[in-house]
Amino acid sequence: MNPAPSYSIAVRALCEFTAKVGDLDLRFTPSPTALEGIAGHRTVASRRSEGYQAEVALEGHYQTLTVKGRADGYDPVRQCLEEVKTYRGELAKQPANHRQLHWAQAKIYGGLMCQKLQLPHIDVALVYFDIVSEKETCITQRFEATQLQAFFEAQCALFLAWAEQEMAHRQARNLGAQSLVFPHAGFRSGQRHLAESVFKAVSTGRCLMAQAPTGIGKTVGTLFPMLKALAPQQLDKVYFLTAKTPGRKLALDAARVITHGASSMPLRVLEMIARDKACEHPDKACHGESCPLARGFYDRLPGARAAASQVTLLDQAALREIALAHEVCPYYLSQEMARWADVVVADYNYYFDFSALLFGLAQANGWTVATLVDEAHNLVERGRQMYSATLDQATLTSVRKTAPEPLKKSLDRVNRQWNALHAPQVAAYQAYEKLPEKLLQALANCTTAIGDYLNDHPQGLDSGLQAFYFDALQFGRVAETFDEHFLFDIHKRELGRQRSLSTLCLRNVVPAAFLRPRLTAARSTVLFSATLSPRHYYADLLGTPGDTVWIDVESPFKAEQLDVQVVSRISTRFAHRQASLEPIAALMARQFSERPGNYLAFFSSFDYLQQVAGLFAERYPQIALWTQSRGMGEAPGRRLSSGSWSTAKALALRCWAVRSARASICRVHA
Repeated sequence: MNPAPSYSIAVRALCEFTAKVGDLDLRFTPSPTALEGIAGHRTVASRRSEGYQAEVALEGHYQTLTVKGRADGYDPVRQCLEEVKTYRGELAKQPANHRQLHWAQAKIYGGLMCQKLQLPHIDVALVYFDIVSEKETCITQRFEATQLQAFFEAQCALFLAWAEQEMAHRQARNLGAQSLVFPHAGFRSGQRHLAESVFKAVSTGRCLMAQAPTGIGKTVGTLFPMLKALAPQQLDKVYFLTAKTPGRKLALDAARVITHGASSMPLRVLEMIARDKACEHPDKACHGESCPLARGFYDRLPGARAAASQVTLLDQAALREIALAHEVCPYYLSQEMARWADVVVADYNYYFDFSALLFGLAQANGWTVATLVDEAHNLVERGRQMYSATLDQATLTSVRKTAPEPLKKSLDRVNRQWNALHAPQVAAYQAYEKLPEKLLQALANCTTAIGDYLNDHPQGLDSGLQAFYFDALQFGRVAETFDEHFLFDIHKRELGRQRSLSTLCLRNVVPAAFLRPRLTAARSTVLFSATLSPRHYYADLLGTPGDTVWIDVESPFKAEQLDVQVVSRISTRFAHRQASLEPIAALMARQFSERPGNYLAFFSSFDYLQQVAGLFAERYPQIALWTQSRGMGEAPGRRLSSGSWSTAKALALRCWAVRSARASICRVHA
């Protein structure tokens, strides 16, 4: 006889579901970094007496629920269980609902400890550790074991209905996934090889690097086998990670195509977007006294969560509609639904960044996840950017002029150390082997001062000071990881009258050490792109494990289908740019007349693009022309990239992101 199915949940996740109430309130932030938190917990443990137990594994059961977690510390002599919370700022400013959540966690750990040791009562302590002063604030209460057991059962009862719904959902999802059929009549050339390789990789728990040409259907060819592997590999989630917005759209379209007609498969697909693109009130602060969607957020979240859980495709539009109907923030609703979605489509940052949400959730909850990394050649440069930090002195100069009086001294100290740092430098650019320790200390003191001020004046930071604050925090965070895979460099610019400003960069060159733990944490990671050669270059920089599988999918296209024409007589250098306008316009018109169709023309700057476009429209008005504009929104940009701008044969002009690019014309389809 098969045992009854059970649902496992972490103590923290249980409390976040049942004990969070009231407003969304980010005023008591930013929280300490992960490294600061770990160091704080170790400091607290080191101060305890001999016999003190740290990181005590605990487990409890309630009907079909299994609740697991690790208590921060237990003193068997005093029979005291400790829940340690690191913080910065003024503890008195901590919102009441934060404290309530912390007590819920501590009481559940206390109850589980009583069960484990058969204790009649226990002291439960909330230990707040200030990472700046290293001062502890300890709040202790004594509880009877019966009290804590009743509290544990009450929290479990609040979650039980949702857990049973999730077990039913997962069972239906897995059954549906097993019966999924490929959504098209047949595989394209090379697509079956790709799909089979993905399925083998996730089945054996290995990483896969797949170089596959454009046009074979890589998105469907990778997502389909991952969905087929949900049940046999007991996957909790599939993360589809992209470098750009068009990649997210392709992934969402692929999920829609794969599950179309599979009514028996209740797959939840979630799109996650950047906070600034999801925010409904960018002029307001993230707390209930300022933003109406933060006010009572956790009180209305259960209704929004329940509604969202019934929607198969939670793209940006669907999520926003549900959020506004329940008067909650769309961005933070998406973060909540990341816990309950089966497939999450998101930017690389959500998994690979220092404080990545998806990676953090997977680790905290012990999920088994598989990741698909789209256009993985982009991950090298994106990784370098994520693990680098830049500070511009011009920003500091501007901030100092408008900063509140209590912050001026600390900002001035940073500026003095900055000037002393670059004063001896003669060249415009220079790289250094060592970190600027004195500047880093001044920055640390400054960010502490700004953080304290932010806690006291949640609406008192202008956008410039807030941006500098977060840049400075990132600079300090990156400095903690600085090693031989980084450069510290200074770009210095003279302003005249013996004045100069500079830009400082902690520049990551080899992101492998940061990417590798994220790749190996997943059951399987598939990195796919049309360009992953040379193999060893990408393998080394991405940090892929030694047993990573490599495949190079043969192209279905023939050499004669490619026509490359190099026009060497037109110079596109800046000095010759004006003279190049007419020849380029004529070249575009001649190509179009010789072989009518849809074309994309790329330029290295918007100014260049606009000059050619103006001349082309004037000389050849009979040819339809679409142009990319500065600040073009995502939707128009997607239409321009995808070709949906064309109802007839036309030319579309785009600014090319690579500075070394000059000008090129590409035929997209006939």
